[in-house]
Amino acid sequence: MPRKQKAKGKYKLKTHKATAKRFRVTSTGKLVRTKGGKSHLRRRTSKRTKRLLDEMIPVQGSGIRKRVHRLAPYLKKQKAKPNPRRRGQPKA
Repeated sequence: MPRKQKAKGKYKLKTHKATAKRFRVTSTGKLVRTKGGKSHLRRRTSKRTKRLLDEMIPVQGSGIRKRVHRLAPYLKKQKAKPNPRRRGQPKA
């Protein structure tokens, strides 16, 4: 039985799945991340603080941006999500 021929060309890069889950790219190309501290021990935290934890923060620093793009090379820009409230209304 003959061996399979190796595919010529560039290698496929593996995505670091934990990085891909923590970061995303906005439609304008910014890299954003979620805040930590949202999983447990939140009973004594104020509602305002919990609400502030839901925000996505743009990543500061080019070194971190480079590292994230190296770990998750196929992160693409997210397509803008359509507003569900304006689904049946005509454009003004």
